[in-house]
Amino acid sequence: MNFRLMTLARRPSRAPVETPAESATGAPADTSPATPSASGQPGPRPDPFDGVPAPRGLFAALTLFNYRHFFFGALLSNIGLWMFRVAQDWLVLTVLTDNSAVQLGLITGLQFLPILLLTAYAGAVADRFDKRRMLMVTQTGLGLVALVQAILVLTGTVELWHVYVLASLSGVATAFDAPARQSFVSEMVPESHLVNAVGLNSTSFNMSRLLGPGLAGLIIGAWGVGPAILINALSYLAMLLALARMDPARLRPAPRSMGRGGSVRAGLAYVSKRPDIMLVLFIVFMLGTFGLNFQVTNALMATEVFRVGPEGYGLMGTVQGIGTLAGALIAANRKKPRMMVLVGALAGFTVGMVGLALSPTYALYLVLLIVVGVTALTVMTSANATVQLSTDPMMRGRVMALYMLVFMGGTPIGAPVVGWVGEMFGARATLGAGAVATGLAVVVAIVVLARMRRRAAAEGADASDGTIAS
Repeated sequence: MNFRLMTLARRPSRAPVETPAESATGAPADTSPATPSASGQPGPRPDPFDGVPAPRGLFAALTLFNYRHFFFGALLSNIGLWMFRVAQDWLVLTVLTDNSAVQLGLITGLQFLPILLLTAYAGAVADRFDKRRMLMVTQTGLGLVALVQAILVLTGTVELWHVYVLASLSGVATAFDAPARQSFVSEMVPESHLVNAVGLNSTSFNMSRLLGPGLAGLIIGAWGVGPAILINALSYLAMLLALARMDPARLRPAPRSMGRGGSVRAGLAYVSKRPDIMLVLFIVFMLGTFGLNFQVTNALMATEVFRVGPEGYGLMGTVQGIGTLAGALIAANRKKPRMMVLVGALAGFTVGMVGLALSPTYALYLVLLIVVGVTALTVMTSANATVQLSTDPMMRGRVMALYMLVFMGGTPIGAPVVGWVGEMFGARATLGAGAVATGLAVVVAIVVLARMRRRAAAEGADASDGTIAS
């Protein structure tokens, strides 16, 4: 299927802008289709971000037409997604099984497995085709899967094997949706607004994380599981409408990769030659694999240490969500990503994990969860923006796919390890293990950065601003 957009005629109010041979990040010039000049001869494609003022304020990226549609469409869609996660868990545990955690874990694995297997290839696909239209295809697929599940539940015909199949199909669609969505952000906003846009994306996700589960609980209590799943299916219409209403003339599409240059192997070769990106991927892997296992650690602390019951356990998640939302808002107000901020936030996360492991009271544990939420979100948004800004636009889809694969792919490794630590040494040891792993990542990052700066200084480069060297 050909997803290439047709070239639009140049608006009379905009003059062609000469694009430089290289961007500030070392990326090649825009090779998008040229726009005809007044004489009828092909000319440079106008830069859609020419004249966009410097970002000011917390919501700077929302002043851009296309990103504003994307933000609110994603917000509504994510609220539906969080409602669905709660509803599906409730369906499996209370309707289809007798509180079987094994079946619930199997369904989660079926959703995750396609992402693990296909994400790297999906990144190569995202670099070959129009990302906006690719997202319309994946969002349609996800919406149809959710609609089928809603119909099965509402008609009372749903069986466990149905959920297995639908979870697998959802995972396949998500594997292609995620890298396209991540790399599409840099096509909707100029580089000056990218950090703000990444922060606002995290704000949207965490706002929906706070609203969705509560709404799902109310709807399930009043009308059952079916309506909550149906609302998720309908919520995909918000994202599809947002994508359809975007103005292609206000996008700056990345150059398409063709031939062998568009392969997964080419993406891996590119990253292998970029020690700066590899360092960020290592940090994200250590955080995602060993640090962010709070579905295990919080449950163990609630039941074995503080003995607060389900209400207290739920409050842990809510309080941590407040911390991640605060971190997202802080990230949205940051001008550009800096490695010192990233490493400093990871160090703060490590200290917070040590505090959680040693916390003598439930109240102090809740306070420290806010600190951990803020610092974890700061690491994630800084890493995301840093990788996007320092990557060749032609490689961005594949690199962001590797980023997500590293961040999410460690879960099958880390969760069993953390569970084993908890079983052998107790609940507090699970937090201590996470602190050790992320602390090790801090030490490695400091050593690698010091070497990179010495090398940059020897080559006459300026490494004093704390950003990753290109």
